[in-house]
Amino acid sequence: MSYHYLGSNGENMDLGKRRHGWRRRRVLALLAFTLALAVPVAACGRSGASESGLSGGIEIDGSSTVFPIAQAMAEEFSILHKNVRVNVGISGTGGGFKRFTTGETDISDASRPISAIETEAAKKNGIEYVEIVVALDGLSVVVNPRNDFARCLTVSELKRIWAPGSTVKNWKDVRAGFPDRPLVLYGPDTDSGTFDYFTEVIVGKAKASRSDYTASADDNVLVQGIEGDRYALGYFGYAYYVENRDRMKPVAVDSERGEGCVAPAPDTIEKGTYTPLSRPLFIYVSKKSLARQEVREFVKFCLESAAELVPQVGYVPLPSARYQEELAKAQQD
Repeated sequence: MSYHYLGSNGENMDLGKRRHGWRRRRVLALLAFTLALAVPVAACGRSGASESGLSGGIEIDGSSTVFPIAQAMAEEFSILHKNVRVNVGISGTGGGFKRFTTGETDISDASRPISAIETEAAKKNGIEYVEIVVALDGLSVVVNPRNDFARCLTVSELKRIWAPGSTVKNWKDVRAGFPDRPLVLYGPDTDSGTFDYFTEVIVGKAKASRSDYTASADDNVLVQGIEGDRYALGYFGYAYYVENRDRMKPVAVDSERGEGCVAPAPDTIEKGTYTPLSRPLFIYVSKKSLARQEVREFVKFCLESAAELVPQVGYVPLPSARYQEELAKAQQD
């Protein structure tokens, strides 16, 4: 189902023209996160914004990877329903689940599935939920744009780099022929779902990682670090690479299953050939919250507009039929 966004004059608006605004607000939100603040996304205050009978508030927290999607959805929803206040926080997937499983939030953004421990915590607190897939991501391994040798790395090489206790501290330790230069690493912090996913599929165990790297919950800090060091290597969600493609370049990954070197791109992510770093992105919605009309309408809005909006913030949308399936899940009760 296609969705047309209307401006104050009733004409269709180009989402791409608002993408720079989303980027600026994302940076401000991430700065606010470092001060332990949430990002309020209230009605945008545009004259002539659509009136509706909806009112109330929606609390969202969780993954910094999913944040661009949630932020953009919240802003577009607020144009149509200016009396609904949507607050989007960024405490990481794990931090978001901590709040969600105690009933503090209505929706939890997640770059990995909820864990057994988190599921048990939700059950203990009487929190029932619906798991919804909103987009696809290709977790991207990136290097400085001046790096002219690390065009492709194997999963085995990445594992040796990132495994706990790794002694790989120089590029020459990664592969014969690489330069004798220090290897400087950047990555998400340990509360990140991206950290969990990367360590599970690359190292072989979730949260198993060397600790001597620059870790941050703010992906923009990682971008700046990689941009500033010729011999840096890091990883984060595909949208952050897309947004900063002039400041870094991606490393193709060889899964060692016969496909050869595959770089992250919309087609390789959608087809799953960018393996093992292609993954789904989720929102978890409290069933209690879904009983409120503003939450039901927000989730419906997200899934009906995702096919158009998700690519605008740098991720890969699901097939249209899949969004209908996800919407049906949210409307079962």
